[in-house]
Amino acid sequence: QVQLVESGGGLVQAGGSLRLSCAASGRTFSSYTMGWFRQAPGKEREFVAAISRDGGSTYYKDSVKGRFTIARHNAKNTLYLQMNSLKPEDTAVYYCAAKAGVLLLGAYTYWGQGTQVTVSS
Repeated sequence: QVQLVESGGGLVQAGGSLRLSCAASGRTFSSYTMGWFRQAPGKEREFVAAISRDGGSTYYKDSVKGRFTIARHNAKNTLYLQMNSLKPEDTAVYYCAAKAGVLLLGAYTYWGQGTQVTVSS
């Protein structure tokens, strides 16, 4: 099992940048595939990005490609999401998630509490 806690959310103007962090408990962080999801008010939760256990492979939602970068520092049990060129439509609660196995997509088992990202016009 793993406990996930997101941080780094806040208010930023369109075109600005923000970096989210996800701190994971336990000593087996490197055994999990990790991902970021987001949910805007009145919308369903959607996939944003995923990263393999060793950080060697990543996958992004098309709308964030070139703007967002997912990364992990396994020695610190931490997952990151660097968000650049933010747009108002990026406004959402962002969730860190973890799953067993090597597939980047599919069902994620563990979830954080979420951190609010608000992008103003």
